[in-house]
Amino acid sequence: MKRLFLIFILGGLTMSATAQNDGRRFPLLNDQTMTPAQRELAAAIRSGPRAAVAGSAANSADTTLGSPFNVFLRSPELGDHLQKMGSHIRFKSTLGPKLTELAILVTARQWTAQYEWHAHHRLALQAGLDPAIAAAIAQGQRPATMSAEEAAIYDFCHELHSTTRVSEAAYQGVFSRFGEQGVMDLIATNGYYVLVAMVLNVDRTPIPGGAPLPLAPLR
Repeated sequence: MKRLFLIFILGGLTMSATAQNDGRRFPLLNDQTMTPAQRELAAAIRSGPRAAVAGSAANSADTTLGSPFNVFLRSPELGDHLQKMGSHIRFKSTLGPKLTELAILVTARQWTAQYEWHAHHRLALQAGLDPAIAAAIAQGQRPATMSAEEAAIYDFCHELHSTTRVSEAAYQGVFSRFGEQGVMDLIATNGYYVLVAMVLNVDRTPIPGGAPLPLAPLR
């Protein structure tokens, strides 16, 4: 019994040290250190559509899940609702991948969510977003050249984040193109990824490989 207790304590110290070394506050959990409820949630995340995305935090090869999922595990029932919402936004939104990723980048920039930007910048470019648009957003600027749809998404998201409201012009820009469902999908994308940004920033989730932070502070 004493030996098992020592193993448990030493294992906890090792995880804490690892979390301290890479800066994150929530130690990475693996299948051996998860509770049954956490393992059930991890299995649901790994079996979902995110697992097919290269580099996703949902398909780690060493039985851990990256953040935000590693943090979601701390509240398994809530985490399951959140991961299902995120999956719907990522893969079923009426806005499509490119415009959804554009909205996520605006959110990540607003919150200076370094890991969120790191993960979704790549996905945005893969979805067809012009790198110049992403670069302007990273610098806190309105992109100079956007399609009408991209401009409508950007203006709506930027106004919502910066003023907590949207003007009639910004609302109509989205509504006229995507209808009421599109407006709701866009609001949900912004709201969900604000929550993810909060999770990542509280966790202090590091950029893989110790790469430089992609976002400079906004003045």
